[in-house]
Amino acid sequence: MAATTVPNLKLNNGREMPQVGFGLWKVPTATAADTVYNAIKTGYRLFDGAFDYGNEKECGQGVKRAIDEGLVKREELFIVSKLWNTFHEADKVEPIVRQQLEWWGLEYFDLFHIHFPVSLAYVDPAVSYPSGWHYTDGTVKTVAAPIHTTWAALEKCVDAGLIRTIGVSNFQGSLILDLLRSARIKPAVLQIEHHPYLVQPDLLNLAESENIAVTAYSSFGPQSFVELDFERTKGLTSLFDHEIVTKIAKDNNKTPAQVLLRWATQRGIAVIPKSNSQHRLQENLDVTGWDLKEEEVKAISGLDRGLRFNNPLDYLKTLHIFA
Repeated sequence: MAATTVPNLKLNNGREMPQVGFGLWKVPTATAADTVYNAIKTGYRLFDGAFDYGNEKECGQGVKRAIDEGLVKREELFIVSKLWNTFHEADKVEPIVRQQLEWWGLEYFDLFHIHFPVSLAYVDPAVSYPSGWHYTDGTVKTVAAPIHTTWAALEKCVDAGLIRTIGVSNFQGSLILDLLRSARIKPAVLQIEHHPYLVQPDLLNLAESENIAVTAYSSFGPQSFVELDFERTKGLTSLFDHEIVTKIAKDNNKTPAQVLLRWATQRGIAVIPKSNSQHRLQENLDVTGWDLKEEEVKAISGLDRGLRFNNPLDYLKTLHIFA
């Protein structure tokens, strides 16, 4: 399937971003290079990575192989990464951006997010990689690095040509509004957990009103978190098995996964699914060229429970980011 079948979203800085990409969370280092290479062969052009995923060097190897073999040119790819919480202090931002670029083997990132709106004590990646949420003594240790100073440091990375577009991830409305008051470069993309169990319509409306594109992660809801044994996933009906989703899938001759992704893309949201199955890789790209009925979209949205699975409070017992 050719990459041209995936439409682009026009960003507020004039650049374009593929609406369907490949998410690199939980892609093992042992297979990451082959996974990225194969996804490029299949037609994926956007790859969503992060320092915290611990696989950027290997993902970069997959990109290099594809470019060296002439499968794709660098300018045809849209590489996304993120600033981890332990690098929010202004003097730590550019060095880690340069380090992540070195791991990827790239000269610039197409999009770079602040991963979470929380500033944690610096941990040298040479000592602990990925550093996760905990300081070297095992505690969660915050530091006084306001988001506006972190953002200003990212703006300087844009000025230096290291990053082309900057965005935010896991931000709520009040913090976005506050950031907009001081930002010289407006955030172009907001990445959030978004699925039928967590629709967040007010946050989506805010993003639309400010011309900020939205990327959904965990589009399949609890599916990404079952293996992590989170309490919130226990006894919960998988969206793949929900009677409303399965009926709509049958009526449209599509899979439940395709229906869930089309529910997002039809509403103008970008998605970043991943799969180890070649068949599903191709299916996940086919989520823009057909439409759900309006009543089907509404039925899926009606499953909203305000149920968030990626909440640091659940696994750290601290950091009330989504309070």
